[in-house]
Order: sequence, then C-alpha cells, then structure tokens
Amino acid sequence: MGFMIDRAMERGSAERNCPLQFDRIEFGGDAYHEIVSSEKLREVLSYLLRTGRYRRFAGKTAGSNVYMDIKGRKPVFKHARSLIERNSIYASIRRYGDKLNPEFDRKTCLETAQCFFQMPEDGREKYRVAYGGRETFAFPMSNKNILGLYSQCISARQTAGKISGAFRGEEAPAAHLEGKEAPDILFQCLLLDDIKYKEREGILYADLCTIYC
Repeated sequence: MGFMIDRAMERGSAERNCPLQFDRIEFGGDAYHEIVSSEKLREVLSYLLRTGRYRRFAGKTAGSNVYMDIKGRKPVFKHARSLIERNSIYASIRRYGDKLNPEFDRKTCLETAQCFFQMPEDGREKYRVAYGGRETFAFPMSNKNILGLYSQCISARQTAGKISGAFRGEEAPAAHLEGKEAPDILFQCLLLDDIKYKEREGILYADLCTIYC
C-alpha cells in the first residue's frame, strides 16, 4: 500500500518558521521485531498509541505524535491530543487489521527507523529549556510544520529499500513501501514525544514506527 502525501504537508516543513529540518533516516541493528500473535499486535498498538496500560506514557508532548488512521478505506495522518482520540485510532486500526487478516509466522513485523532533524545554528541555546529537572529542547511548531516533517520522513522511508541482517540474522522482509512488491502497512506513526538528542552532532531524532505484513 502506498501513501499519498499532501503537497501542503511538504510545504509545511520548508517554512522559515519551522525550527527543525529533516536530515536523514537510519536503521539500527535492532530495527525489526516479529509480532508473533494477535495479542502481541494489540500490545504493540497500545504502546505506540499510549493507550491501555501504556497510557501513563502519554505526557503533554504526546499530542505532537503523528498517527495513521483509517477514514473510509484510505489512510490519513493526524495528531491525537487526548486519550479518547487515541482510543478511537486504536479501534479503527483494529478493524483495519481484521480486514488485512495478518499472519503471524514471520509475516508481521514492527519496524523502527530513526528520523534525524537538524536545528538552526543558534538552536542549542535558543530552544534549550529545563523540564522535569533536566535540560531539554522546546520547539514552537505548528501542525503544518509537524506534518511537513512527517511527510519527509515517509518519503525517505519509501526510498530506503531493504534492510539486511536485521530480522533473525536474515534479510528483513521489508522492501520499498510502494509498488507491487510492497507489504501491507497496518499502522505507522512518528513518535515526537520521545525525541532524543545527539550532543556531539547537535542533531535530534525520533522513531518512525511501521507495522507491516
């Protein structure tokens, strides 16, 4: 299944007032995890959506996450600023999963890729704040900015190709996320509530998570 990216979303990441710019996408050595059962799939979805027993992870920044939802028969991408909204997406993806009827013999996986973002030259000091007793960064970003960055992450993932040696020591079954050979995408999200910082490079990264079968 391919995804259509709204041109307005792409323009959002190019606006001058966007404090982050997409840099690159990378895959670590632990990028793939097999989902072995429908129960495990529900647990993974609950974690990514910060619902159920994982709702305690949903802090104030959870509203910045971008989630895939299903409207009609088409995927859409949106924020979910409340538990009610995240529960609604969870139910929608569960129904979509029933239609896809995923198999669990090495055919349903969670992929985690890192999307890296650059700050402006003065960003380290301009956006540095103290939160929860530690130093971090706070960026004033509009919905258009965030969705624009997300669209660039998706575009980079669509052209990244296969990842070798990441799934039980064999070539991972993920190909380009488009075209005839593409796996079905059950769910996708960009977790900006758990963004990390590499001090040496002065660059931040967030997890782009994809469940495919």
